Amino acid sequence: MWHPVGPLSAAVYWRRRLVVLALVLLVVGGLVVLGVWLLSGRTGNDSAGAAATTSSRPVATPALERVVPSFSALVTPTPPRAPMAASVTQRPRGTATPAAPGSAAGRPCTDEMLGLAVRAPAAVVVGAKPTLQLVVQNRSRVPCVRALDKDLQEVVLLDARGTRVWGSNDCFPSAGPDTRTLAAGAAVSIPLVWSGMSSEPTCTARRTLPAAGDYVLRGRLDTKISPDTPITLR
Repeated sequence: MWHPVGPLSAAVYWRRRLVVLALVLLVVGGLVVLGVWLLSGRTGNDSAGAAATTSSRPVATPALERVVPSFSALVTPTPPRAPMAASVTQRPRGTATPAAPGSAAGRPCTDEMLGLAVRAPAAVVVGAKPTLQLVVQNRSRVPCVRALDKDLQEVVLLDARGTRVWGSNDCFPSAGPDTRTLAAGAAVSIPLVWSGMSSEPTCTARRTLPAAGDYVLRGRLDTKISPDTPITLR
C-alpha cells in the first residue's frame, strides 16, 4: 500500500495521492465553512425574532402600581393667592400720606416757630471789623426744617434816624444751599464779619467810615426779621 506498484515511477503515484488528498481536504473545509455560516445566520434570525417579540409584547403594570398610584399622577392643589398687603393700605392716588401725631418728618419751621437775634459787641471803634452773630433758634416743642441759605441771611446797620448805613449782602453777596433740621429748642449761630465801612445794595456808591454814635443792628432770615440790637461806634 505504501509502496505503489506499477509501470510508472513511484513519484508519479505519490503526486496523484497528494492531489486526491488536497481535494478531499478542500471539500471537507468547504463543508465546515458552509455549516458555520448556516448556523450563524439562523442564530441571528432567532435573536432578531426574539427581540421583536419582546418589544411588541406590552409591559405588564407592576402589582404595586395597580394598588398605589404613581406620584407623577398625583395633582397637588394650588393654594389660593393671598391678597397683597398693598391692597389693605391702598389709598387713592394723589393724596399724601398723613404724618403720625407728633411726627416732625419734613415739617417746615415757620417764622412763628423761630427766634432770630443779632449778637454784637456793645461798642466798637470806628473802622474796626467786628464779628457779628446771626442766631436762629427753634422755639417750638418739635423739630422742624428751615433753609439757612447764605443769600437768605442778612444783617444791616441803621443809624439813630433809621437810615440804612451798611448791609452784609451789599458788596459781598454769597449763595449756597444750607437746609437744616433744627431740634426743639436748638439754636444755630451764623458768623458775619462787618468791614467797618458803609455800603448800599448796589455797592456802587463810595464807601466811607460811619461817624461815631449810636446805631442798631437788624437781622433777617428770609422773611423772618429780628429785633434791633444796639451798638455804639466810638
